[in-house]
Amino acid sequence: MAEFPTEEWLRELVEKLNTDQQYAQIARNWEGDMVFKVEADESLSKTITYYMDLWHGKCRDAYVLPESEEKEAALVMKASYSNVAKLLKGEVEVIQALLTRKISVKGNMSLLMRNIPTVLDFVRCCREVTNSYL
Repeated sequence: MAEFPTEEWLRELVEKLNTDQQYAQIARNWEGDMVFKVEADESLSKTITYYMDLWHGKCRDAYVLPESEEKEAALVMKASYSNVAKLLKGEVEVIQALLTRKISVKGNMSLLMRNIPTVLDFVRCCREVTNSYL
């Protein structure tokens, strides 16, 4: 378990995604990469951006993008640190966060909508590797 949002947390998440049989089964048809920008707010001093290459129930690559670098991906998601922390703590569910724009999404919306179970299980994996917050 790791502190969110650190590089250690990202490494733990990749390990979880690549070894979790439930995620592998649910995400077996997922084909797309993702950029997730955790925006600075009163609890986080600088924005942290993660890149993840997710493919058929595995994470083929993941890293923290340098602050000045932008990267295109099938999905680009943005949320304030506080909103992501609420999601990871289970105080808000992912569909609710998307519908209320606590998390914004750009890109291949049909990929997202066709794969709601994958999204839900991805969040489960994120929660299971998180034990503390900045």
